[in-house]
Amino acid sequence: MVAPVRRATVDDAEVVAALLHDFNSEFDTPSPGTAVLAERLRVLLAGAETFALLGGEPAVGVALVTVRPNVWYPGPVALLDEMYVAPRARGGGVGGAIVDRLVADCRRAGVSAIEINVDEGDVDAQRFYERHGFSGVDPDTDERAFFYSQEL
Repeated sequence: MVAPVRRATVDDAEVVAALLHDFNSEFDTPSPGTAVLAERLRVLLAGAETFALLGGEPAVGVALVTVRPNVWYPGPVALLDEMYVAPRARGGGVGGAIVDRLVADCRRAGVSAIEINVDEGDVDAQRFYERHGFSGVDPDTDERAFFYSQEL
């Protein structure tokens, strides 16, 4: 049976925040805490540029996505900011159901591309996304794609 996936509402901010906090905690990454994340998510989820998908009932997986215009495409580009499935639910199809819903929702919304940043050492995530049609190489040059950032 495919895990149910639904779009989160502002009322789900605490659920999304808890899953994102668990994600960071699992990988020893600092988190501002569930309360701060929920406060930020209430604002973000109320706008048009950010949405979240929740997988499972009760939710055991989440995808947080931002959408922005892009000069290189006729439609906007979606960035999968975060995706997490609780350890107890991994391997059960929740992640795949979330990605399938993400792609379907983006197609319906006229999104031209979906981008995902994956750490070099996270080969499990790389394999997962590749199984779902994503590529870690530039389609025009076949060169590996890299992501750079600078916190301000």
